Amino acid sequence: MNVLYLDCSMGAAGDMLTAALYELLDEKQKQIYWDTIKALNLPGVEVAAEQVAKCGILGTHMSVKIQGHEEAEHEHAGAELAWHEHAGHEHAGHEHAGIEHTGAELACHEHTEHEQAGAEDACDEHTGAEHAGAEDACDEHTGAELACHEKAGVEHAGHEHQHGHEHHHHHASMHHIEEVIGALPVAEKVKEDALAVYGLIAQAESHAHGKPVTEIHFHEVGTLDAVVDVTSVCLLMQMLAPDKVVASPVHVGSGHVHCAHGILPVPAPATAYILQDVPTYGGAIQGELCTPTGAALLKHFVTEFGSMPLMTVRHIGYGMGLKDFPQANCVRALWGTVEQGAGDRVVELSCNVDDMTGEEIGFAMECLFEAGAMDVFTVPIGMKKSRPGIMLSVIGREEDKELLVRTLFLHTTTLGVRETNHPRYILRRSTKQVETSLGSATLKVSEGYGITRAKFEYEDVARIAREQGMSFRETAARLAAENGDGK
Repeated sequence: MNVLYLDCSMGAAGDMLTAALYELLDEKQKQIYWDTIKALNLPGVEVAAEQVAKCGILGTHMSVKIQGHEEAEHEHAGAELAWHEHAGHEHAGHEHAGIEHTGAELACHEHTEHEQAGAEDACDEHTGAEHAGAEDACDEHTGAELACHEKAGVEHAGHEHQHGHEHHHHHASMHHIEEVIGALPVAEKVKEDALAVYGLIAQAESHAHGKPVTEIHFHEVGTLDAVVDVTSVCLLMQMLAPDKVVASPVHVGSGHVHCAHGILPVPAPATAYILQDVPTYGGAIQGELCTPTGAALLKHFVTEFGSMPLMTVRHIGYGMGLKDFPQANCVRALWGTVEQGAGDRVVELSCNVDDMTGEEIGFAMECLFEAGAMDVFTVPIGMKKSRPGIMLSVIGREEDKELLVRTLFLHTTTLGVRETNHPRYILRRSTKQVETSLGSATLKVSEGYGITRAKFEYEDVARIAREQGMSFRETAARLAAENGDGK
């Protein structure tokens, strides 16, 4: 089974994920990727893979430029962000490349192309084009407001770049995003995944702002560079086609980000909302390491969050951001194979009881199996005041945990339930129907780790033994001898 493991210990952003996955491709696949990106035919968009090093590790930074300018870090060297809101102000001729919005909100950002050190993080609370764990400055707009921030030394007369280049951003609604992605010449599955990712971000913004999704307008994430990031990751996932995607707990960073509405904690509200039910942590790194788009891409594609599974690694990719931290600013992708079923995880629930009859415990066990338990067992124990008791343990899947806990409280006298999570290594299992001289029987086969085991189903062996007037042991031995693999 092919498994993709994403190391997000330094956070996650759209361009970093793109670059990490890109490095996993072979040369032929890389050419297909570039042909597809070129065929998107987005006006003024240039995408390039650049080799960069972080903490001595060489990797790829995926540069996306709009009209020759990269919307990467949006950092400002020693300069404060200047925010200007213009309610009802009309701006003619501001048409985003490839996206046309009548009466839409506009956000204008003038940027220099190079990374600038000593910058403060800024966010769009947080639907931003995120690169290397940084968000652009943010503002919330209704009507035809215009939010602009100017970099130090950039002339902003007539919204014209000092190099004679116009560079503007729309506030795109979900409807506009659907139109743009729907028109891209990519597979339908890629479009579906891209729209699902934007849907997660829209839901997060809706919750953060207390507005319906239909009224949410994407700020930076609605621009073409972010569309390229999201579409690229969805395209690369389709090309790699992993059987399973596992990711580490996500490092979100720490500190605060400065926004138009004030100072917000890391992770920003939208990121925190998307990462619900996902293991995350902060740390000593000051800054925003996981962005809303990165969070949404992980939430959509990752099937399991946890430690790296037992796997044979075939390829490794490093997707680099632009920011420099004491630790390498990158997403690491590991591609490899695992024995099918080997990466399973289970939850164990247990409780101690000393005031239940054998019938009551037996009934509780039956109910637990009906509630989805994979196994239920008891262990005799000594309890307080030298009382003999029973430890009742249940093995189940994470998704069944809540029902199993309710069942334990309903059908036992316990006042508390303990939980332990375990990685589990299992053999791949299958069954097949076998015709024998004694009749038809089901053979259960287990394989993996160089081992193959086979055993006839108990119920079938018992049935044949009764029908033939034979002992269970003799029947099982006869069936095994005829098939050469039953025991």
